[in-house]
Amino acid sequence: MATTLINSVPKFVSPEEHKTIVGSTPASFNDIPPVLRHKEESVSVTFEPPLDGFSEDDAKEGVLYVLESVLIFMSKTGNGLQIEYPLITLHAVSRGDTPPSIYCQLDESSAKALKMLVDSEQPQTNGHVDKTSADESEEEEDEGLEDMDMRVLNIVPSRVDSLDSIFEALSLCAALHPDPPGSDDEEEDFDDALIDAPESNFEVFTGTEDEELSEVGRVRGDFINNNRYVPY
Repeated sequence: MATTLINSVPKFVSPEEHKTIVGSTPASFNDIPPVLRHKEESVSVTFEPPLDGFSEDDAKEGVLYVLESVLIFMSKTGNGLQIEYPLITLHAVSRGDTPPSIYCQLDESSAKALKMLVDSEQPQTNGHVDKTSADESEEEEDEGLEDMDMRVLNIVPSRVDSLDSIFEALSLCAALHPDPPGSDDEEEDFDDALIDAPESNFEVFTGTEDEELSEVGRVRGDFINNNRYVPY
């Protein structure tokens, strides 16, 4: 699970098309393309720290696709990226920044752990293990692990009034991808993400008990309480 560089947008369907396909009882539900929940033109993105293989020119302008399966940004340069939702530990509307954006925290520790597991196979020379090379590689991984586990993504649409629509779509899709069972650090990681976020720039619900959350607020509330939202 990681941020993956791509050069084309995968096939998708609209909610209406999905409803029609499901209603016709397809031969395999696994073959149904993911549903597009939101598409936004003229979007730029920023990463901190920068994403290897994705240049500033790639990030300047492109199209955002919020699919139920993955989040995709396809640049005008022809380069793009896709992000799996479990990687997004926090997303919020940030209106205090210039320009306003969707602020996301990406937890890349699981992807890094997988890479370290693969790289842990010690290099061999003529059937003998090169322990010096293996130790050096392990030290380099350990040095960067702590600082590189969290990456910040800012999604900046040219239309400020689209922020809420993007957030709603992200919230819905994130609720469809809960953390795997047995994740002991789930609550701790979530708390840490909230502490690290720039609190003053984000909107929070401050209504009284006589007021209700929006549909998105209810979805996110269900998500946090492990009552997963099922749209179909």
